[in-house]
Amino acid sequence: MVNEPNTRISEKALPVWRWTGLIHSAGVIILAAAALVLAIIFEWPLWIPVAAVALAAIYTYFFAVLFPVIRWKRWRYEVREQEIELQRGVFFVKRTLVPMVRVQHVDTVQGPLLRKYDLATITISTAATTHDIPALDMHEADELRNSISALARVAEDDV
Repeated sequence: MVNEPNTRISEKALPVWRWTGLIHSAGVIILAAAALVLAIIFEWPLWIPVAAVALAAIYTYFFAVLFPVIRWKRWRYEVREQEIELQRGVFFVKRTLVPMVRVQHVDTVQGPLLRKYDLATITISTAATTHDIPALDMHEADELRNSISALARVAEDDV
């Protein structure tokens, strides 16, 4: 892509997204285990539990191994004086420009998994929507939050 943003998010996002993928996969794994138990109890054909376990394994591989790597490679951002550019996506790459004059406030958010890896997510709020920059090192997130806030004040003063 032409002039894509330069800054990547922290590589420590990978284990966070892998854990999230495993947590999301837990439901599919439980369903596969239930299919296995029901197949034994009701003497179903062997292909039913084998298919359920195979689907659970494939689902877990995609959401806990493959997609986090692709997501990390695609996630980029850049904060400029007049705008914030975000690029993300696994199958479809989405690029967003957030004008600095539209920024109302900036938050840092940190859940239990992010806290374990000393990461935080920046949430940029405008009148219409919110935009996230996920999984930044905590120190970098604090600096970025303060920088965006200062640039938004300058942009507001210029209007």
